[in-house]
Amino acid sequence: MEQSKIIRNILLGVAAVLIAVIIGAVILGGRGPQVPVAKVTRQDLSSSITSNGKVEPITPFTARAGFPTFVQTVNAKEGQIVQKGELILTLESSDMRAQLAQARANLLTAQTDLQNARAGGAPEQVAQLSADLKSAQIQVANLENSVKQLKDLVAKQAASQQELIQTQENLTKAQGTLQTLEAKKKDLAERAAQSIEGAQFRVSQAQNLVQSLASKVDSATVISPLDGTLYSLPVKAGDFVQTGQVLAEMADLRKVRVRAFVDEPDLGSLATGQDVEVTWDGKPGKIWTGKTEQLPKEVVAQGMRNVGDVLCSIENNERDLLPNTNVDVRILVREQRDVLAVPRAAVNEEGTQHYVFVVQGDRVERRNITVGIASSSMYQVVSGLSSGDMVAEPVEQTLRTGMKIQALEEQ
Repeated sequence: MEQSKIIRNILLGVAAVLIAVIIGAVILGGRGPQVPVAKVTRQDLSSSITSNGKVEPITPFTARAGFPTFVQTVNAKEGQIVQKGELILTLESSDMRAQLAQARANLLTAQTDLQNARAGGAPEQVAQLSADLKSAQIQVANLENSVKQLKDLVAKQAASQQELIQTQENLTKAQGTLQTLEAKKKDLAERAAQSIEGAQFRVSQAQNLVQSLASKVDSATVISPLDGTLYSLPVKAGDFVQTGQVLAEMADLRKVRVRAFVDEPDLGSLATGQDVEVTWDGKPGKIWTGKTEQLPKEVVAQGMRNVGDVLCSIENNERDLLPNTNVDVRILVREQRDVLAVPRAAVNEEGTQHYVFVVQGDRVERRNITVGIASSSMYQVVSGLSSGDMVAEPVEQTLRTGMKIQALEEQ
């Protein structure tokens, strides 16, 4: 009994070994795991950089409040197309106009003072002094002539000595009056000359004030300087606005600029004139096109990224890509036509070496390849493969040379 039990255990052990051998044989000599495969084909490939960006107007006009006041009227609506010269809004400016009128009157006074200073004094004062001076000069000349004549007559005893003495006294008085008038004229001229610099300064100040007030009065009437789109109108009638506050923004939006924020490692592939595609969540399915226009001059930190600002000129004929919107940007860096291409999923890397597993019958073989440009889904094959070769695209399996597989071709 005990012996038969031992024999039965031995038989069960042998059977287990046989089953294990059979299972191993099935696994080792079976068809292998199912692995997707793809054919190497010739395609047109393009290498691109994708990033985010923001839309900006190229030549915007921003109207700002020139002084604190109230919005008087609003004559347009945000988003509308405006023509050059079209009235957008007006600000209350009566007080500013009164200040301008007073400043112009003050300027006129300052200009008159400067003119008088350059002329040697006030016109009426200069005229009176000149007349008095001329009269004194004539009187002195006449008296000098009289004294001379009287001296001759006294010598001939035709006139009295007393008459000569009286005329000489009159001459002395007249000469004193002339000297006094000449001193007044000189003093007036010196004082006028000294006041020229001060008068010029007052004129300059008055001119600057008039110019400033006139600019503020002009700013109270906001008129479109261009044919374009009024894309921002943040105020309404009755609002109180502070100096410098934005009243309206407008631009010709038929062409806009997109500022793309490109990551630092991708900047080396960029050049001006590269094709650009822009998409916006606000218009799903629509693509705007353009060109790179200006490359970044520096790299800056933006959150967790180091980026450079790439300026792109974008066609926007329908004016539906609005300023300050956030967009997605795709920049076409390189393009190759009719080249060998292999799916990125089939390409492995080992250091700087790229390799694939080529399907040979029901087995795979590792093969090193050289790649060129890459799209989002494909690599260009420069060497190592031929058109029509089948390569494995392992998902879960780790392949090795000589491994047997079941090839699942893409449909």
